[in-house]
Amino acid sequence: MKTRLAAVLLPAACLAVACNNKPINREANRTIGQVPVDPKLAPPPVPDNDRYVSTDTLARPQNPGPVVIKHVLLSWKELASEYRGQQDERGVKRTRKEAGELARKLAARLRSGGNIDEIIKEFSEDRGGNQDGYEIRGDREFVPGFKDMALRMEPSEVAIGKTQFGYHVMYRVPPPPPDPLESSEVLARQAIPLDETAWIKHVLIGWRDIKLPGHRTLSQASQARSKEQADTQVKALLARLRAGEPIEPMMNELSDDMGSSKDGKAYEVKADAGMVEPFKNLARRLRIGEAGLVKTVFGWHVMLRVPPPPPDPAESADILARTDVVESASVKHILLSWKDLGASYGGQQDPRGAARERADADKLVETLVARLKKGEAIEPLMKEFSEDPGSAASGQGYPVTPGAGLVEPFKKLSLRLKKGEVGVVLTQFGLHIIQRTE
Repeated sequence: MKTRLAAVLLPAACLAVACNNKPINREANRTIGQVPVDPKLAPPPVPDNDRYVSTDTLARPQNPGPVVIKHVLLSWKELASEYRGQQDERGVKRTRKEAGELARKLAARLRSGGNIDEIIKEFSEDRGGNQDGYEIRGDREFVPGFKDMALRMEPSEVAIGKTQFGYHVMYRVPPPPPDPLESSEVLARQAIPLDETAWIKHVLIGWRDIKLPGHRTLSQASQARSKEQADTQVKALLARLRAGEPIEPMMNELSDDMGSSKDGKAYEVKADAGMVEPFKNLARRLRIGEAGLVKTVFGWHVMLRVPPPPPDPAESADILARTDVVESASVKHILLSWKDLGASYGGQQDPRGAARERADADKLVETLVARLKKGEAIEPLMKEFSEDPGSAASGQGYPVTPGAGLVEPFKKLSLRLKKGEVGVVLTQFGLHIIQRTE
């Protein structure tokens, strides 16, 4: 199903990053981290009496993660069917016993001080390997066996796991030491309860030595800035925030986060938010009105926790006030934007929205909601009015679950609608008229 929903509903923020978000090529590369697995089907970590597997590690309680794992994949000839003609030639020639003995040898080498990156380069058969390691979390899908072991390992520990792809000599990467500038006193606090949400505005400041994940490129300002200059700048920004200056002008002028810099939006940070962990850790420990500083793979984040935003007058506040009524839903929607939202579209806003005032969008939403509530079918209205290029012409629906890669307000309303009910919610892309179909 070809869709442009990602261009409209996926967060524009750089914060939602994980190796599991890479494109999946099931045929050409079915190695670890590239195969989606239904967690409900994942077998329990019961040892199969394989003498090479670290059963003592598997016997521990699982932690929720995230943990970062680097590994060496070693296959053997009987696993050829799992690779569909793409198995490494070393594995094609190897027996299972030879793979197990090599796994033991490499694990011992790591435990005695061997360099994991050098060993990966020399021995690993994982063509999809991430040079920075795989981030494993209890609430995200990953290959069973690998995930079971990863979430039981201690920092710097070495263990041997087994999956349908072979043996994995696994090394849990220890977390980097905190930067002296980070708000360590805030990070030492207990996080807010799991069912609470923190609303965060931030200024992202990078520097030239940062290597961004994926194919992202540094802004020109970051490319011209040293780490020392970034340190000086964020200290000054933090002091200004603590002195009472508003954060929105700083975001607009300086922030490298294209998802929030121009409109001064606040991010909704839940316990299970798909954001880089240091950002989430600080966000959920700040008090309302408090500012703090944390470093991630993207650079420095000067953060301010703000009160929850009031509901927009156009939104279906009564529906949003409910708890979720379903765990999964199918919905169809009509997206309407206006001229002030151009930055959220990165130059690809629908011409109708680019020429529209917010007041006109509100009137159109009111009219379309009334027509739907009178029984009109949503598909013709989508085709005529919606600005979502992934569904407008086809009238297709979207599946929604709590873990779906959609912007949070869209998910929230979708899962709180009753079947056939219509509601409205605001996102950075405009107003969404949503009807639950299943």
